Amino acid sequence: MSTGKIAVAGATGRLGLHVVDVLTERGHQVVPMSRATGVDIITGEGLAEALSGVEVIIDVASWHGSEQEAATEFFRTSARRLHEAGRQAGVVRIAAASIIGADKATAGFVAAKKVHEELLLAGPLPVRILRAAQFHEFVGQLLAWRQGDVAYLPALPPQLVACRTVAEELADLATDPDDPAPGTPIPEIAGPRKEIMAEAGRLLGARRGIEVVVVDGAGIPDAEIAAAGGFLPGPHAKLAGPTFLEWLDTQP
Repeated sequence: MSTGKIAVAGATGRLGLHVVDVLTERGHQVVPMSRATGVDIITGEGLAEALSGVEVIIDVASWHGSEQEAATEFFRTSARRLHEAGRQAGVVRIAAASIIGADKATAGFVAAKKVHEELLLAGPLPVRILRAAQFHEFVGQLLAWRQGDVAYLPALPPQLVACRTVAEELADLATDPDDPAPGTPIPEIAGPRKEIMAEAGRLLGARRGIEVVVVDGAGIPDAEIAAAGGFLPGPHAKLAGPTFLEWLDTQP
């Protein structure tokens, strides 16, 4: 049942496409916001018009690279813009996707998401955050950074989750009429079991004709924290969706 208009920032991105689909299927009136739809949450172009009559903003907009300083600046600006424009438009709340372990991060993109969380939570509008594990789709992104027909992937242990599963949980969080009780930990969503990134890469690589070589985490931001399980879901996390292999078998 529809509960008013919901704007999705980053609507044409990997996660955003799923969020828009889930909300539409559930009968919500969705306002997709991205530069492709004429809305720029960094410059503010088209933002006030897009938020007219909107009740909830779902923020899944993301920086396209892994460089910490550029990503941090993107999130700093986007958080400020969404709060300012949302407050002026009478938005009730913002719900945003983050990354499990962001609070532990010290470097790289995940550290930028840590700042993003802090800035969102410090703004004038109520904010709900969902921390997600790395997406199944991220494995293909890693394979794209190969050298010739060989990809070098670390043996780090994420609890990979499907984008669709994250989108469903984020839609639930954004539209729940009841505020979380004080002291409730930030919710987390992850896949049903721990995977090894390099092994997931080998499964996908075998289908694409790409050899995967296992390497240590040298050069990867916070690789020691990751290897120690710092980016795995906590005991309060929801585990849902397909395993990586189950998901892979549904892909074209």
